[in-house]
Amino acid sequence: MGFSSFSETRCFLSPPITVSIRYFVCPGQMALLKANKDLISAGLKEFSVLLNQQVFNDPLISEEDMVTVVEDWMNFYINYYRQQVTGEPQERDKALQELRQELNTLANPFLAKYRDFLKSHELPSHPLPSS
Repeated sequence: MGFSSFSETRCFLSPPITVSIRYFVCPGQMALLKANKDLISAGLKEFSVLLNQQVFNDPLISEEDMVTVVEDWMNFYINYYRQQVTGEPQERDKALQELRQELNTLANPFLAKYRDFLKSHELPSHPLPSS
């Protein structure tokens, strides 16, 4: 794998003194990062669709059970994309960590919406009639 170099000239002072800065970039590394970002983006879009497709109806499950369901979904996505991310182990781990954080970010409003749904369907307490 070869390295590509790019030059850039910038003017920092007056009268102009030019300094040439040379960057060395390994094309494969940039592609790996982009590929992982694309995978993360695809996973987030799919997860968002999954969350948006959910219809809350009877029988209701507890908030704790819904958290478990969402965590299971997130683990499914992590395990699926674990097989597809590329790069060195550190790059792979970082990509999966980023995916998990972003999935959590999508899951939190969904769980809040479910929590609100449960609250709106609670039966009011009725005192027992006194005899």
